[in-house]
Amino acid sequence: CWEVREHNSSEWCHFIRSNPDCQLDGGFLNYLDGVFCVFPPRLLPLAVTLYALWLLYLFIILAVTAEKFFCPNLSAISTNLKLSHNVAVFSLTSPLHGVTFLAFGNGAPDVFSAVVAFSDPRTAGLAIGAIFGAGVFVTTVVAGGIALVKPFTAASRPFLRDAIFYMVAVFLTFVVLYLGRIRLGEALGYLGLYMFYVLTVVLCTWIHRRQRGDGLAPPGPWEPEMPTDVEEPDPSGTNSGDYGEEYRPLLPSQETSLRILTTALSPLDYRKWRRKPWYWRLFKVFKVPVELVLLLTVPVVDPDKDDLNWRRPLNCLHILTSPLLCVLTLKSGTYGLYQIQGVFPVWGLVTLVASALALIIFITTSNEEPPKYHCVFAFLGFLASAMWINAAATELVNILRTLGIIFQLSNTVLGLTLLAWGNSIGDTFSDLTMARQGYPRMAFSACFGGIIFNILVGVGLGCLLQMTSSQPLVKLEPDSPLVWVLAGALGLSLMFSFVTVPAQCFQLGRAYGVCLLSYYLLFLCVALLTEFRVIHFS
Repeated sequence: CWEVREHNSSEWCHFIRSNPDCQLDGGFLNYLDGVFCVFPPRLLPLAVTLYALWLLYLFIILAVTAEKFFCPNLSAISTNLKLSHNVAVFSLTSPLHGVTFLAFGNGAPDVFSAVVAFSDPRTAGLAIGAIFGAGVFVTTVVAGGIALVKPFTAASRPFLRDAIFYMVAVFLTFVVLYLGRIRLGEALGYLGLYMFYVLTVVLCTWIHRRQRGDGLAPPGPWEPEMPTDVEEPDPSGTNSGDYGEEYRPLLPSQETSLRILTTALSPLDYRKWRRKPWYWRLFKVFKVPVELVLLLTVPVVDPDKDDLNWRRPLNCLHILTSPLLCVLTLKSGTYGLYQIQGVFPVWGLVTLVASALALIIFITTSNEEPPKYHCVFAFLGFLASAMWINAAATELVNILRTLGIIFQLSNTVLGLTLLAWGNSIGDTFSDLTMARQGYPRMAFSACFGGIIFNILVGVGLGCLLQMTSSQPLVKLEPDSPLVWVLAGALGLSLMFSFVTVPAQCFQLGRAYGVCLLSYYLLFLCVALLTEFRVIHFS
């Protein structure tokens, strides 16, 4: 499909529509058809600009969905299943050094993007580039930024453990790429290695607590910054109570269902709006449409609130909107639009059943007290937010492939730059915020914990979902020599930290941060020169 730009501009549309390699799998919009058929050739720069803006907005959708809806519902599920956050593996601020809710929340877009990219051999390079590119970015730019913001003494044993596990994961991926395929056993091995990593973290934390006498002793320079059973508030200040909950009245009062509905659907807190700076307001304006649609379609259960975030009229509306969202986004609406016996559409049946169920729940519940089965809404919200992330990731992969065809760039370079940078924004801001607030060791640990989750679950689950009983393997053929540059750069950055951090007695200062940032700039230059064939590899 890259050859489209080599033809005369009058032939672009016919070439795109007649070439099977130019057909995009999944997604709601045909970006290739739009840029080469809808826009005239002279307006190609305008089309590219609009696509770039839409790409940025997709990253905002992914970030908001994961942060304010996906993670809170997962936390509620673990609470309702009577699991401690350590047993559930994911905790917002538990110092389990990497297997954290923070890492999982930031990793959800990466994993969904990898699953979507692996679904088509033509876009598998995007997944490899994004996973390796994000690894290089986080272990150099983010880790170096933490050391520059607040020099600190790293927790020795967690760092060595995470670095070793990540190097093993990178080596496994290098071998899989060299072989050019991944089989069922290897895909399960990725997931098994992550489970082994989780068990290792839990066991190490338990042993560490026993040695410290259940966390009563003050932490030394080699220990975590906080006791393992203490949680700090989310430094980003984003949770399901972001919409006016800090101004709840001191005395309870009876509110009408209509007022409850309008208040719950308001993504804007006007008192907070007046206190915030102009750039926060500008960014909020772009986020409001996304938040409003998500509030309409995704329920959020908050175990930390007395009412568990129960909003009777809105939650009853969710009984209708969430199932509709799921059937209309699954396989880009293929199943939702399917007609039963060629007469009645699936979405119509879902609407009827969900409406009857919502009416029953509205009649049998009250505004003041959540029902006993309210925990079910956490599962519904988790599923709905996952479908939103999957839909946004599908559009993201398709638009990146379109940009690659327009500019004749490999999927790998798009993955290691645009996709990796976009998906790493959450890690960057979250970790640097933690460092500024006095928890640089926790932030440094999250650098490794998050990308271990991304590479093991992203590659393992992404390939596993594409396997069938007739073909239990996925072909992974590198689309450019840049893949080997990327793998080598990630391995070298890990070896650099693995050697230099212990050599400095785990005391990381600004010199270490400058070295990491310089390394990333050098890597980026080599990668781009390789992509544009200035540097050749035999």
